[in-house]
Amino acid sequence: MDPKLTEVSQQFGRFKAALVRNDFSTCTSLLSQLKVLLTEFESLPPLFEETPSAVHELTLARDIYEHAVILSVKMEDQDAFERDFFQLKPYYTDAGGRIPPSPQEYPILGLNLLRLLVQNRIAEFHTELELLSSAALENPCIKHAVELEQSFMEGAYNRVLSARQTVPHETYVYFMDLLAKTVRDEIAGCSEKAYDYLSISDARQMLLYSSDQELAEYIKEEHPEWEIKSGFVYFQKAKESAPSKEIPSLQLINQTLSYARELERIV
Repeated sequence: MDPKLTEVSQQFGRFKAALVRNDFSTCTSLLSQLKVLLTEFESLPPLFEETPSAVHELTLARDIYEHAVILSVKMEDQDAFERDFFQLKPYYTDAGGRIPPSPQEYPILGLNLLRLLVQNRIAEFHTELELLSSAALENPCIKHAVELEQSFMEGAYNRVLSARQTVPHETYVYFMDLLAKTVRDEIAGCSEKAYDYLSISDARQMLLYSSDQELAEYIKEEHPEWEIKSGFVYFQKAKESAPSKEIPSLQLINQTLSYARELERIV
């Protein structure tokens, strides 16, 4: 075996061992070294040179970037996830016909869809879907993300939250928790604008919590401006603290009249 390939394989073995131990500091250091070592392989993107060990090098590099994506999820680092995913993606698309398929491909593609949904990047979500094959769309990991997006768009928030119990892969839990927070923040924002107050039971049901204690913890951490008193949740302080914007009516009238005069000249 090529000495460089041997060095990368050994380094990758140490990286995987550190990942199992959740030793993120060691993982980050080893990953940086691995990425530098990979630049010496001409068979990798974007060159794709036909070398004697090209298949082995491509497969090893793909495995490294897949583990890098998993590391970013464990570290709850969305920026690192995006960087590592885009470094990994050519191995699924451009190198797909050169190396055997990876069992991690669909779980990671589904993870990326979930990330885009959490970040409310719906246009990019659908762009990524368009690039997937019909076989990929039938995979449980991809279907899970698609069904979540449909439920989110329909406002079926109870289905979004219950989906956490049926995640197709353990790495999905992090993004599902973020999505649950996004859903509750959306409901909370609408509630405080629509109501002056709600009973604790109604607020708990609306925010999809199973106990009053969970509701109280959410209010304490996310909405300290709300007030819990005598069995009710009051939103009045939140409304008073929200800045009110004055509509510049005179300015708008003048602009509208100016546009009308310009249109008369054109006609």
